[in-house]
Amino acid sequence: MTYQRQYHQRHHQSLHGLKPDCLSFGEVLGQSIAVIAPITTPAANLGLIFASSGNGTWLSFLIGAIGLLFVSININQFASRSASPGSLYSYIAKGLGPMAGVMCGWSLVLAYLFTGMAVLCGFANFGSALLSHLGIHPSVITILAIGAGLAWYAAYKDIELSAKTLLLLEGLSIGLILILGIIIWANQGFAIDTAQFTLQGATPGGVAMGLVLVVFGFSGFESATSLGDEAKDPLKTIPKSVIGSTILSGLFFIVMAYIEVLGFSGSSASLAENEAPLAFLAQKAGVGFLGELISICALFSFFACVLGSINPAARVFFMMARHGLFHSSLGEAHSANQTPHIAVTMSALVMFLVPASMSLFHINLFESMAYLGTICTYGFLMVYILISIAAPVYLHKIGKLHPLDVVFSVLGVGFMMIPVLGSVGIPGSPIFPVPEPPYDAFPYLFLLYLVTGCGWFIMQRLRSPEIVVSMERGIDEIHARFATPNPVVVPSAVAEQLPRSMPVQRQSEN
Repeated sequence: MTYQRQYHQRHHQSLHGLKPDCLSFGEVLGQSIAVIAPITTPAANLGLIFASSGNGTWLSFLIGAIGLLFVSININQFASRSASPGSLYSYIAKGLGPMAGVMCGWSLVLAYLFTGMAVLCGFANFGSALLSHLGIHPSVITILAIGAGLAWYAAYKDIELSAKTLLLLEGLSIGLILILGIIIWANQGFAIDTAQFTLQGATPGGVAMGLVLVVFGFSGFESATSLGDEAKDPLKTIPKSVIGSTILSGLFFIVMAYIEVLGFSGSSASLAENEAPLAFLAQKAGVGFLGELISICALFSFFACVLGSINPAARVFFMMARHGLFHSSLGEAHSANQTPHIAVTMSALVMFLVPASMSLFHINLFESMAYLGTICTYGFLMVYILISIAAPVYLHKIGKLHPLDVVFSVLGVGFMMIPVLGSVGIPGSPIFPVPEPPYDAFPYLFLLYLVTGCGWFIMQRLRSPEIVVSMERGIDEIHARFATPNPVVVPSAVAEQLPRSMPVQRQSEN
């Protein structure tokens, strides 16, 4: 029993106070799917993408899916070898060094927080519409507070509660939307839309600009990596979740984009201006009751995404605080709930305050969702580019680099540069025109934010040079925890009582 006791003692000492080995593959996959929130795109955001991409909307989703599939392969070079709450922040710091890790950490924090803000606006928008049918007219700020408060409670209380809630809400919603999609297509006689397949009226610049919001639609597929301590068999479940969520969401988006664009063709209504396209198409197909159900499902999906955004945002704060980059209180775990409770509380509070402030300045929820969703995309793009660069560097360091790994890296960066050019624009270019105000200012505000974050790190490093050593040691310890040690030789009778995951070699009976 001595071997077993020593193994468990080492195992638990390596954790960060979070609830260990409690989430199944389905629950880990549910985390990634929840932040993607696939039904919110066809239910609310597709019109914004169609406004840019037109009949090339499906192509924007296809290009986005392919690009992010390459990114996911680069992420899994790390996720299959190590896992921690630090998510991609820890991976990039390991591959490219502390400064790149800090850039990634600040980018991830912004990406998850602004994703939460954007979908909280969607929650309030759908919540207001549904409650108005019942004759109830609460203020926007009240609905924002309810959404953020409920998500905070679930994230604060228990990661298993969060994961199961996410899996249930998203699974039911996606199933219902697929049924509605089939009904809408059947109402069109299962027609083949040649205008879409020939990209009639679509432009390369429009498809590229649409990719910015497509990346927002996919963003969060990597969020399962933040559950490194809490996932069962993380080196298998997390990589499968990263790849699986990308492929499943991509197929879902392409199919629903095709059906919705087809459904609006020949209609007096404009998809680009419709805030609830599925409800409109359900009414058109004579199944208006399904449209109401979809609105309720969208409300639940927006809520799931708020909750799903709090979880990884809090865990990135948690790990960065443990490395001395934020106040140490953010790196504390609740003694009973085993959640990063202070980081969860701060993340939920920030997610509420920003859209609530925008509401006070009379910016409507649909516009707020577009602004916040666009800004969060820059954080994800920065992270996806950095992880694609970091992967081959890391593989070279450990002597595992192959030519195909370099190809995946180049393709990941190359595909992500398309939405970067689409969002920034090239003056005078018809393919990548400069976006209209205020979107033209957002990339530069993001760069200012990054410069501020990196400047803060440089100041911390000058005041306390040991912060880099502490950061590197913490990340190395995480990677060492998953390194395969030499097997311990033990008697067969003892080996039978040890955990299967402990590397042991049975002593010969002879």
